[in-house]
Amino acid sequence: MPQIPGLRSCYAKVGRFIYFGRMLDKIRLHAAGRLPPEYVEKLGDGQFLTLDGRICRFLGVPYAGIKARALEGGTDEEILEWTQARGTPRTDEECHMWNRFIAKLGWRDERSHVLPQRIIESGLQGKVVETIIDHIEYDEGRDPVAERAWDSI
Repeated sequence: MPQIPGLRSCYAKVGRFIYFGRMLDKIRLHAAGRLPPEYVEKLGDGQFLTLDGRICRFLGVPYAGIKARALEGGTDEEILEWTQARGTPRTDEECHMWNRFIAKLGWRDERSHVLPQRIIESGLQGKVVETIIDHIEYDEGRDPVAERAWDSI
């Protein structure tokens, strides 16, 4: 899958969280009719193992609420502030653990079994794909290893 204009890296941070901004991008792109169909099926918190669902549960706010707030407008930081005011308070340590957990998802855990098939389906054999986020990054034309993307979190 080529890079999608307006869809940022999973590693990009908003406030103390990686992935949150990407979820906002997907919400906005979907509303504008510019999110590819293969991304639409994984939107929201309806599927337990999706990244959207994981961050919504971690923040303690349902996807529908974050989506509605995002579509009202405002900056990413304003939407995050709104979310944090309604959700589960998180310490800096918990945010650090979230970032490290999500960055390593698919490496020796319950999602490890899906990664080999995704690599094959995406034609990414030979790339250093060790995590779900590595796969997303490579699949969208970014190189998280060369960029040392994990250093930013």
